[in-house]
Amino acid sequence: MASEKIDVAVVTTEIVPYSKVGGLADVMGALPDELEKLGAGITVFTPLYASIDREKYGIVNVEGIGGLIVTVARRDYSYGLAVGVKPGTGIKVYFIDNDYFYGRENIYTTAEGEGFEDEDERTIFFNLAVMEALKALDMSPDVIHCNDFHSGLIPVYLAREKETNSHFENTGTVFSVHNLAYQGIFEPEFLEKAGLDSKLFQPMSPFEFWGRVNVMKMALMFTGIISTVSRTYAEEIATSEEYGYGLEGVLRYRSKDLVGILNGIDADAWNPETDELIPVNFTRKDLSGKRENKAALLGEFGLPAGDEPVVGVVSRLVDQKGFDILSDSLEKLLDLEMKIVILGTGQQEYHELYTEMAEKYPDRLGVRLEFNNRLAHLVEAGSDYFLMPSLYEPCGLNQMYSLRYGTMPVVRATGGLKDTISDVDAKGSMGNGFTFKAYTPTALINALKKAVEFFADGRAVAKTRRRIMAEDHSWKISAKEYLEMYGKARGRTGMRLTAT
Repeated sequence: MASEKIDVAVVTTEIVPYSKVGGLADVMGALPDELEKLGAGITVFTPLYASIDREKYGIVNVEGIGGLIVTVARRDYSYGLAVGVKPGTGIKVYFIDNDYFYGRENIYTTAEGEGFEDEDERTIFFNLAVMEALKALDMSPDVIHCNDFHSGLIPVYLAREKETNSHFENTGTVFSVHNLAYQGIFEPEFLEKAGLDSKLFQPMSPFEFWGRVNVMKMALMFTGIISTVSRTYAEEIATSEEYGYGLEGVLRYRSKDLVGILNGIDADAWNPETDELIPVNFTRKDLSGKRENKAALLGEFGLPAGDEPVVGVVSRLVDQKGFDILSDSLEKLLDLEMKIVILGTGQQEYHELYTEMAEKYPDRLGVRLEFNNRLAHLVEAGSDYFLMPSLYEPCGLNQMYSLRYGTMPVVRATGGLKDTISDVDAKGSMGNGFTFKAYTPTALINALKKAVEFFADGRAVAKTRRRIMAEDHSWKISAKEYLEMYGKARGRTGMRLTAT
């Protein structure tokens, strides 16, 4: 099935290099490229945010298409359709152009970090606009690949289209859950705003969720196939209230159509042999450059030189990423023979705490409260260990970046972290990192104690570094699994709208 030509329209609200908030942008930036290499026909639909440089990326208006209008909450919105070719590929990216919804400073939130009050209408607009754009372009792809709740209405609209005309008769849908915690929950009037019959809002129906409307739930019921970003996360969200966020019953109901495919990484962007963002390149055979990057890393974070292991963290500073248990264990960790560097932004309480702790332990803890891609690469290259104590982690990419740079991950065994990281043995002959199961400060401390003890054996450390740098976590394998899934999804949808 993987060798059979298939046309896929990918719908996403983030995609590197045009826009980025989180890991979704990285996945959407890399997966289409690998799919194209495998022979798939790929087009992408995404918003044209004000931050996107049209001239830089050669984005122009689509000729011969104008006057596009969709109705949201009984109000007509006109929009333009622009197109560019994704750098380094032949993939066309179509941009939904509307200043009212996308001429804002940020993608999902206000400058103060609050969600937009009209996020419901922005969501509806994007989904309707993509559907109309597909028709205007006379495109009827084999599969529409929707990502997270922001494109979760498309499976519903496709079901409606199939009942009224034949344009999408052979089009199926895949809906990918990148993070189940963000579901798109709105008030019941959302349905009417979206052009759907308000009578659909019935208890226990796909359109009702504890007295409100849940776009993610609708998508899970109407899509042909559900995918998520690791096998373990697929199991977790369908079997556990802790991970399912109220949708575990729906996911169990659709379990036969639920697929877990581990994300890959961009092995060209994250390559210590060619990385232009680190001071010194290095290879498996010659690890001397890693020592030089470690020295540069300590200098960047204002920490003194030393032989102790350096533990790196690049993350959003939020509870989900484990910063509550890290905070509770930080003083004990800083008593160990190691240094910690933290790069990222997030909740204000953590900004204040880590700033205070860095002042208290200036020789042990370095903190940079910013998003800085150059520094992110340096943390991966210069650290000895990379810490990810996540409460949950659908896939995670940083642990795979770390392996490329010979940096051993220390992770909580959840989601994609469990799928990719296994414990190193005493001699460094097996395993690629250190894991812990219980979500407690004690478990975290014990895992890092083991890592510090292991670091004393320089020969085992070097052996492990060389071995883990050879692991292949690129998109090559995962992209083949996506192609197989698309083949099964061709023409396939979930519930029929009339069945509700």
